[in-house]
Amino acid sequence: MKIGIYGGTFNPIHYGHLRTAQEVLDMLALDKIMFVPSGRPPFHKPDLESSAHRYEMVRRAIAGNHAFGLSDIEIKRRGISYSVDTVKKLRRGFKDRELFFILGIDAFLDLPRWRDPDTLLSSTTIVVISRPDHTFSGLSTSPYLRSVPAKTLRDMDRGKAALASFSISNKQKGYLCAVTALNISASRIRAMVTAGQKIKYLLPDSVNSYIISHNLYRKREVGSGT
Repeated sequence: MKIGIYGGTFNPIHYGHLRTAQEVLDMLALDKIMFVPSGRPPFHKPDLESSAHRYEMVRRAIAGNHAFGLSDIEIKRRGISYSVDTVKKLRRGFKDRELFFILGIDAFLDLPRWRDPDTLLSSTTIVVISRPDHTFSGLSTSPYLRSVPAKTLRDMDRGKAALASFSISNKQKGYLCAVTALNISASRIRAMVTAGQKIKYLLPDSVNSYIISHNLYRKREVGSGT
């Protein structure tokens, strides 16, 4: 059984996340995509909603898709959430399963700064997905990317190829996946809500309703205590 691990703040989850998960599932013939909302990310995010709200929004967003699952492993953990610790714990729960760790080009380039990246790379199959404002050709500077011809990277940037494999080591390989570029971002959605603009059709109605009913991402009055 092949399981994709898709972590993130999901602040909030939107159609870009969902479409990416579906395309990775299909391209790599995975059995399941497991969404893992972060608990406390290593880097401070001042506009991050509570983990309980973000978990519930993901739960609502993936309802009805039996190939999508949800884990609260990071939310339940005390302290900062590190991907390598998450993968170690998931590995114990998914014995004899092949785990695919999904991350964007920007995160993959930043991987040397992560905690214990070598363990993360050796215990999962890495899946690098396209991201706005980043190119696959830019991955040529990564110390973890091997065996991918420059022409293949350029073809993926130009939309001539959607999938390519690469070697991380003699025993470990990964994949590059070009997913549909939906011009949707969680930061933009938050800004729209704060400005009183409608966000319908950028995310599932169930998530939109949750944001409205719980007054998420609204400007808070200074000294209100809310």
